[in-house]
Amino acid sequence: MLRLNVDMKSSATMSIGEVAGHFGLATHVLRHWETMGLLSPERATGGRRRYGRSDLYRVASILLAKEAGLALTDIRDILTTADVEKRRDIQRRHRDDLARRIAEMQAALNFIEGGLNCDHEDITECPNYQSLVADRIGTRAPRSE
Repeated sequence: MLRLNVDMKSSATMSIGEVAGHFGLATHVLRHWETMGLLSPERATGGRRRYGRSDLYRVASILLAKEAGLALTDIRDILTTADVEKRRDIQRRHRDDLARRIAEMQAALNFIEGGLNCDHEDITECPNYQSLVADRIGTRAPRSE
């Protein structure tokens, strides 16, 4: 879980190296996010990037969205659009994809657990295994006699 635990006054700023180090990122990642329109830190004398508290929240938001599996372009659209329906469409699409992937992973877990709970010497003789395979091919499992 990502926690933003930085003690910064509202006027204090951090360098790109400090922000990258705080979040465990390479500085080039922050530069890339800036070119994609995800970040826009202020510039100090000499053009050096200076990140304030709002930038840290933005970085944390990007990381949370990435951990949720969102692509950078979707993250940018979610964080920058004023169109609530566009944002919700992106999030609905991602939610539906996550739900599908979770169902697939649950089926995979059921398959593995079925094998672990089978006491047959030949797993293909196990009624639970046969049922899982039959479900996959769309037929009923043969009955054990």
